[in-house]
Amino acid sequence: MGVLFERGKLFLPHVMMAADAMTAGVAALKDLMPEGASTAKVGVIVNGTVEGDVHDIGKSIVSTMLQSAGFEVHDIGRDVPIKNFIQKAKEVNADMIGLSALMTTTLPGQKGVIELLKEEGMREKVKVMIGGAPATQAWADKIGADCYAENASEAVAKAKELLI
Repeated sequence: MGVLFERGKLFLPHVMMAADAMTAGVAALKDLMPEGASTAKVGVIVNGTVEGDVHDIGKSIVSTMLQSAGFEVHDIGRDVPIKNFIQKAKEVNADMIGLSALMTTTLPGQKGVIELLKEEGMREKVKVMIGGAPATQAWADKIGADCYAENASEAVAKAKELLI
């Protein structure tokens, strides 16, 4: 979807419908998982797409894969204001915040969350993972994120590396 959107073959309504379908599919699969299939939580992660960005297919896949790997994931959705990441992290005592941005114009939101974590005195305790098409390792290094993940599998591996 993202590639076709970038090439002008699909438009925002298509992407949003696909995201809604993905969310419904993930919810249906969660209901089919055996109860207690993953009882030991290996870390608490708040995951969301930064303010101004309505893309969440990739973020939803990351959330699902992290849950499957044993993490307690609080997916706070898309177009999330910076302060909401911090509030949720405090509420659930998060070990990590995952920040998705699929548009270059919303990348500064990732930096904003890190800056607010510092202001709140939480940066040393809470790890930050960034991702999304315009995000790179160089961007992660520049803004002080703990890691960058190119895809959902890599996100799980990096979360395990940082939190276990």
